[in-house]
Amino acid sequence: HCNFEFDLCGWEQDENDDFNWHLRTSSTAKLGTGPSTDHTLQEPSGHYIFIKSSFFQLPGQKARISSPVLSRKNKNCKVCEGVVVADCTKSIIFYYHMYGVHIGSLIIYQRTTLKHEKILLNLTGNQGNFWQRKALTLSGDGDEDFQVVFEGIAGEGPKDGIALDDLTFSREC
Repeated sequence: HCNFEFDLCGWEQDENDDFNWHLRTSSTAKLGTGPSTDHTLQEPSGHYIFIKSSFFQLPGQKARISSPVLSRKNKNCKVCEGVVVADCTKSIIFYYHMYGVHIGSLIIYQRTTLKHEKILLNLTGNQGNFWQRKALTLSGDGDEDFQVVFEGIAGEGPKDGIALDDLTFSREC
Protein backbone atom coordinates (compact mmCIF):
# COMPACT_ATOMS: atom_id res chain seq x y z
CA HIS A 1 0.00 0.00 0.00
CA CYS A 2 1.32 3.47 -0.85
CA ASN A 3 -0.36 6.63 0.39
CA PHE A 4 2.58 8.91 -0.57
CA GLU A 5 2.64 10.54 2.87
CA PHE A 6 6.40 10.03 3.22
CA ASP A 7 7.83 8.94 -0.13
CA LEU A 8 7.12 6.97 -3.31
CA CYS A 9 7.16 3.61 -1.41
CA GLY A 10 9.27 1.77 -3.97
CA TRP A 11 7.45 3.13 -7.01
CA GLU A 12 10.01 4.48 -9.49
CA GLN A 13 10.00 7.17 -12.15
CA ASP A 14 10.54 5.65 -15.59
CA GLU A 15 13.62 6.75 -17.49
CA ASN A 16 11.90 6.48 -20.87
CA ASP A 17 9.42 9.31 -20.48
CA ASP A 18 9.32 13.09 -20.93
CA PHE A 19 8.80 14.32 -17.35
CA ASN A 20 8.07 13.02 -13.82
CA TRP A 21 5.20 12.50 -11.43
CA HIS A 22 5.65 14.83 -8.44
CA LEU A 23 4.87 14.26 -4.79
CA ARG A 24 2.81 17.18 -3.53
CA THR A 25 0.09 18.48 -1.22
CA SER A 26 -2.95 20.58 -2.04
CA SER A 27 -1.69 23.25 0.36
CA THR A 28 1.31 23.83 -1.95
CA ALA A 29 -0.74 23.62 -5.15
CA LYS A 30 -1.60 26.71 -7.15
CA LEU A 31 -5.25 27.65 -7.18
CA GLY A 32 -7.23 25.72 -9.73
CA THR A 33 -4.80 22.82 -10.19
CA GLY A 34 -5.46 19.43 -8.73
CA PRO A 35 -7.61 18.18 -5.88
CA SER A 36 -8.36 20.29 -2.81
CA THR A 37 -7.23 17.44 -0.51
CA ASP A 38 -5.44 14.14 -0.82
CA HIS A 39 -7.51 10.96 -0.68
CA THR A 40 -5.84 9.35 2.37
CA LEU A 41 -6.18 12.06 5.00
CA GLN A 42 -8.81 14.20 3.24
CA GLU A 43 -6.72 17.24 4.22
CA PRO A 44 -4.82 19.85 2.20
CA SER A 45 -1.61 18.76 3.99
CA GLY A 46 -1.95 15.16 2.76
CA HIS A 47 0.28 13.91 -0.07
CA TYR A 48 -0.41 12.40 -3.49
CA ILE A 49 1.43 12.25 -6.81
CA PHE A 50 0.52 14.64 -9.57
CA ILE A 51 1.25 15.74 -13.12
CA LYS A 52 -0.08 18.87 -14.71
CA SER A 53 -0.07 20.42 -18.11
CA SER A 54 2.10 23.52 -18.17
CA PHE A 55 4.37 25.61 -20.33
CA PHE A 56 7.13 23.08 -19.56
CA GLN A 57 5.30 20.11 -21.06
CA LEU A 58 3.93 19.90 -24.55
CA PRO A 59 0.53 18.24 -25.05
CA GLY A 60 1.08 14.53 -25.50
CA GLN A 61 4.27 14.31 -23.46
CA LYS A 62 4.30 11.43 -20.96
CA ALA A 63 5.19 10.88 -17.32
CA ARG A 64 5.48 7.26 -16.15
CA ILE A 65 5.88 5.68 -12.73
CA SER A 66 6.23 1.93 -12.17
CA SER A 67 5.59 -0.42 -9.28
CA PRO A 68 8.12 -2.75 -7.72
CA VAL A 69 8.44 -6.03 -9.66
CA LEU A 70 5.75 -8.60 -8.86
CA SER A 71 6.70 -12.25 -9.18
CA ARG A 72 5.09 -14.40 -11.86
CA LYS A 73 5.46 -17.27 -9.37
CA ASN A 74 2.90 -15.66 -7.08
CA LYS A 75 -0.11 -17.42 -8.61
CA ASN A 76 -2.56 -15.83 -6.19
CA CYS A 77 -1.90 -12.37 -7.64
CA LYS A 78 -3.19 -13.54 -11.00
CA VAL A 79 -6.53 -14.46 -9.54
CA CYS A 80 -8.52 -14.73 -12.78
CA GLU A 81 -6.72 -17.68 -14.30
CA GLY A 82 -9.04 -20.66 -14.54
CA VAL A 83 -11.96 -19.07 -12.70
CA VAL A 84 -15.16 -17.30 -13.63
CA VAL A 85 -14.48 -13.59 -14.10
CA ALA A 86 -17.19 -12.69 -11.57
CA ASP A 87 -15.16 -14.58 -8.94
CA CYS A 88 -12.02 -12.52 -9.56
CA THR A 89 -10.45 -10.53 -6.77
CA LYS A 90 -9.18 -7.19 -7.96
CA SER A 91 -5.41 -7.11 -7.64
CA ILE A 92 -4.71 -3.35 -7.58
CA ILE A 93 -6.93 -0.63 -6.17
CA PHE A 94 -6.14 3.06 -6.55
CA TYR A 95 -7.73 6.50 -6.47
CA TYR A 96 -7.41 9.06 -9.24
CA HIS A 97 -8.42 12.67 -9.79
CA MET A 98 -8.60 14.01 -13.36
CA TYR A 99 -10.13 17.43 -13.62
CA GLY A 100 -9.92 20.15 -16.26
CA VAL A 101 -11.33 21.20 -19.60
CA HIS A 102 -8.27 20.13 -21.58
CA ILE A 103 -7.13 17.20 -19.43
CA GLY A 104 -4.86 14.59 -20.99
CA SER A 105 -4.98 10.84 -20.39
CA LEU A 106 -4.20 8.28 -17.72
CA ILE A 107 -3.15 4.87 -19.01
CA ILE A 108 -2.37 1.91 -16.75
CA TYR A 109 -0.22 -0.90 -18.12
CA GLN A 110 0.94 -4.28 -16.95
CA ARG A 111 4.55 -4.55 -18.15
CA THR A 112 6.64 -7.73 -18.14
CA THR A 113 10.35 -7.75 -17.40
CA LEU A 114 10.92 -8.15 -21.15
CA LYS A 115 9.02 -4.85 -21.62
CA HIS A 116 5.85 -6.29 -23.16
CA GLU A 117 3.01 -3.97 -22.18
CA LYS A 118 -0.71 -4.64 -21.93
CA ILE A 119 -3.15 -1.77 -21.37
CA LEU A 120 -5.35 -2.37 -18.32
CA LEU A 121 -7.17 0.97 -18.39
CA ASN A 122 -7.23 4.08 -20.59
CA LEU A 123 -8.99 7.21 -19.29
CA THR A 124 -9.08 10.43 -21.31
CA GLY A 125 -10.65 13.78 -20.58
CA ASN A 126 -12.34 15.36 -17.60
CA GLN A 127 -13.46 12.73 -15.06
CA GLY A 128 -14.83 15.15 -12.46
CA ASN A 129 -13.49 17.27 -9.60
CA PHE A 130 -13.36 14.45 -7.04
CA TRP A 131 -11.35 11.34 -6.16
CA GLN A 132 -12.55 8.18 -7.87
CA ARG A 133 -11.77 4.59 -6.93
CA LYS A 134 -10.70 2.01 -9.50
CA ALA A 135 -9.93 -1.68 -9.03
CA LEU A 136 -8.13 -3.66 -11.74
CA THR A 137 -7.27 -7.32 -12.11
CA LEU A 138 -3.69 -8.23 -12.90
CA SER A 139 -3.20 -11.25 -15.08
CA GLY A 140 -0.19 -12.73 -16.76
CA ASP A 141 0.97 -15.47 -19.04
CA GLY A 142 2.97 -16.94 -16.19
CA ASP A 143 6.31 -16.67 -17.98
CA GLU A 144 7.65 -13.36 -16.71
CA ASP A 145 7.71 -11.19 -13.61
CA PHE A 146 5.83 -7.93 -14.14
CA GLN A 147 5.15 -4.39 -12.98
CA VAL A 148 2.21 -2.01 -13.06
CA VAL A 149 2.91 1.29 -14.84
CA PHE A 150 0.88 4.49 -14.50
CA GLU A 151 1.31 6.83 -17.47
CA GLY A 152 0.01 10.37 -17.40
CA ILE A 153 -0.19 12.23 -20.69
CA ALA A 154 -0.15 16.03 -20.63
CA GLY A 155 -3.20 17.83 -21.97
CA GLU A 156 -3.48 21.34 -23.40
CA GLY A 157 -4.69 23.34 -20.39
CA PRO A 158 -2.24 24.96 -17.95
CA LYS A 159 -4.52 24.28 -14.98
CA ASP A 160 -5.38 20.70 -15.87
CA GLY A 161 -3.80 17.81 -13.99
CA ILE A 162 -3.93 14.18 -13.00
CA ALA A 163 -3.44 12.98 -9.42
CA LEU A 164 -3.02 9.48 -7.93
CA ASP A 165 -3.26 8.35 -4.32
CA ASP A 166 -3.57 5.19 -2.21
CA LEU A 167 -2.16 2.63 -4.64
CA THR A 168 -2.79 -0.77 -3.04
CA PHE A 169 -1.97 -4.27 -4.23
CA SER A 170 -4.13 -7.06 -2.87
CA ARG A 171 -2.54 -9.10 -0.10
CA GLU A 172 -2.18 -12.05 -2.49
CA CYS A 173 0.21 -10.05 -4.67
